[in-house]
Amino acid sequence: MVEFTRRRLMATSTAAAIGVGAIGSVSGQEDEDGDTPGAPRINGDIKRLATTAHGAEVTGPFVFENGEVLFSLQHPSRDNPAPYDTAAVGVLAGHQFTFNGTNDEFDELEAPRSNEAQGQVQVAGGEYDILVQEGDSINGGDERWGHPQTPDGTDIADFVGTRYGDVGYNPDMNFFVPTDEDGLEGYLFTNNETSPGCISRTPISRGEDGWEADPDDAMELENLESFRDIGGTRINCYGDLSPWGTPMSSEEEYGHPRVSGPATVSGIVDAGSGVGIRGAATFWNRPNPSEIDGALDELFDEGWSPQGTWALSGLEMLAYYLGADPVDQDGDTNTTEPIGDGYPNRYRYGYIVEVTEPTAEEPTPVKHHVMGRAAFECPEFMPDERTVYLASDGSSKGLYKFVAEEPITSYDDRADVRGTLSAARVVNEEAAKNRPPAEVDLEIEWVELGTASNAEVESWIAEYDDVSQVDYLETHADTDWEDDLEAAITEADETVAIEGNRDYITDEEILAWAKQYEKRGPDGVDEELRRVPFLETRAAAKEVGATIEFRKAEGIDSLDDAEPGDYLYIGISELNDGMSDDEGEIRMDRVDGGVVYRAQLDSEYDVSTLEPVVVGPDATDSESIVDAAPINVDNVMVLDDGRVLLCEDKGSFGRSYPNDALWVYEPPAVLETDSVAISHGATGAVDLTLSSIPDGLAGGRITVSVEHADVAELTGASYHDALELTAGPSISGDGSSVEFRFADHEDEIGATLEDVTLATLELEAVGTGTTDVTIDVHALDDDDGTAIETQSRPGVVVVGPQPVGEGSGPGRAPTDPDGDGRFEDINGNGRLDDDDVTLLFDTLESDSVRLNEDAFDFNENGRIDYDDVVSLYDEL
Repeated sequence: MVEFTRRRLMATSTAAAIGVGAIGSVSGQEDEDGDTPGAPRINGDIKRLATTAHGAEVTGPFVFENGEVLFSLQHPSRDNPAPYDTAAVGVLAGHQFTFNGTNDEFDELEAPRSNEAQGQVQVAGGEYDILVQEGDSINGGDERWGHPQTPDGTDIADFVGTRYGDVGYNPDMNFFVPTDEDGLEGYLFTNNETSPGCISRTPISRGEDGWEADPDDAMELENLESFRDIGGTRINCYGDLSPWGTPMSSEEEYGHPRVSGPATVSGIVDAGSGVGIRGAATFWNRPNPSEIDGALDELFDEGWSPQGTWALSGLEMLAYYLGADPVDQDGDTNTTEPIGDGYPNRYRYGYIVEVTEPTAEEPTPVKHHVMGRAAFECPEFMPDERTVYLASDGSSKGLYKFVAEEPITSYDDRADVRGTLSAARVVNEEAAKNRPPAEVDLEIEWVELGTASNAEVESWIAEYDDVSQVDYLETHADTDWEDDLEAAITEADETVAIEGNRDYITDEEILAWAKQYEKRGPDGVDEELRRVPFLETRAAAKEVGATIEFRKAEGIDSLDDAEPGDYLYIGISELNDGMSDDEGEIRMDRVDGGVVYRAQLDSEYDVSTLEPVVVGPDATDSESIVDAAPINVDNVMVLDDGRVLLCEDKGSFGRSYPNDALWVYEPPAVLETDSVAISHGATGAVDLTLSSIPDGLAGGRITVSVEHADVAELTGASYHDALELTAGPSISGDGSSVEFRFADHEDEIGATLEDVTLATLELEAVGTGTTDVTIDVHALDDDDGTAIETQSRPGVVVVGPQPVGEGSGPGRAPTDPDGDGRFEDINGNGRLDDDDVTLLFDTLESDSVRLNEDAFDFNENGRIDYDDVVSLYDEL
């Protein structure tokens, strides 16, 4: 694994150069202070492009078609000099990506050392040009940027009570929807993390002097009646721009957990009480819900802080936004006077919100309820317009995937969008062996939770629209709250903590769903229980074995036009908590600096392996190490040339400077061989390919080996036609390896990010079983004479068994018609038919089947059983 490239070692910054040396010496070995091996580590190249003002995260990155970059100045320190003491969105003026695939196109920004530099945004080769700031007058003076209003036009900032952050202080997502062919004029859509939620639409355009905003024609979309009709939004974080050009805003509903941390609903039932286990959502409709922590401390000897209670702040403001009558606005804080009509339905928040018709006079919002409910930081909509990956922020929140039955744009009405929601499960044992994250890929499978449509989920949600704070008291307390409000609240708090909140989906309903799921599968549950995985996504996923340990998954992105073979990147801001404890499927060594994973997309846009490519530092590392590595990567954005923007939200991590940074990650070249399934006694071929060579290819020397030559051996090899100056190829006497040596003296293989075939290898199946095909790079140089840093990916050869029983003729071994590594054609006649099912049934107890588990384990449960016969029949 490459830690830092040669270019990185030539950095002019003294501190950066020291940091690189330290990283190289620490990675991969146990340090005396107990540092995690391989932390930090960069598999590729990294450069600092910008640093934000003190106190601010780097959020909401967006890159225009002309290569200019924009991001939000989120919650900067109020002590910074103006204008950097106010939240804003701005463009990195003076810097433009040329999309050539290499970080050589810009000089790295020095770390900010002076107070002046730390108090502002700094950009490599440019400056931060602010377009719009919190509280700016917009829409002809009728609104303020980032400020929601009540139906009568009152600014939410004018009310007293708990708040989810200062209004307008937390801009995040930015996506630009052009209205001209050149992509230089259009609308900028910006999220604000607040309650009620906020999506601003600002007209911007680029002239000779750069980008400019038009505040007079800007608007707060949440103030439209169409947004209030869907309950508004809440805590809008990052998002995505769909393949069809609509902004997708994520509701980061931190208050959604009904059970805290890794706990389960079944654990509550087993314990006979929810005390110490329940999460914030249980107390959603409590009068003054954010004060529940103190109330629980008084009620129980061992009080606890239900996960997400801090995010219940601002619920009263959301109610006022929806039109509820404000309660007691004479003091400074919330009271416990209950809100009745107009109180927000907890099941209306925590979704992906699509802004349809984004350039219309009044855009229309659609909540994709069928994609599940969580603290979503961001989704990634794939080019097939069906597959959506969803990352959720916070502790033990999980990773999710939605696949629509048809392309989303093919539905005449978004309410009809129908598909299947799944959660990730980590299945490889290595992930639970306290290994360094840099050394362990996460192998995942997807656990289906349920199938529904937006309209169906909306109908289930609507059943809870009339639940209010009054119901919390009248459902859970015998005391009449109008006679003794304080006593009624105390009684209700105790009942809800122990027994649960019966105004919403109950514990019993979740367990009934899970029990039916286990017996009948996700599509076999009773109709009234189908709502459970869509309204209580996280709790449901836990009950059926999904891996919820994923911690702070705050970034997810791929190429806009990604194809099978490209990568999906996932940023885990902190790899600790549930990912580094002694429970569950993930029990890795702690890396507080976080990890960026990537996963290769298959032909169906599915992913099955998360490999670590950027590993952050440990909290114990020296400043020199920490200064030179990305920390707590939040949002990620893949550029058109395959490089990735990494945005930091590092908090107080121990650097020599306090600012968050924007980094540009250049992935390494990938050298790999295909995988192939070969019938016993037959031959097959695999290609040796190289991708991501922005500086071209001069030549090299490479050895490809078969790990088990008694399973398959190399019998032939040939070069790509473009390579005319070659030696060999030289195959070893036992057929276990072949060496290639070549030079591209005619410059036939130029700079490219696409796959280039270097050679083809022929293999003969001489045994049965599986063997890896590994790659050893002795030398590989680009057209500038610089060594190409590569990541080698082994291929796999699966050799099928000898003939089973009598087969369908003499010597006919089973074959693999669909190339999935399972040999469905049992009788060797070249196709899957009824005779194959019968033959497998007749020979299931024979050694020829039992000793070839990899070939005949059709239900993929790790053994040969009669369900393999059923699974093979199902494939007919």
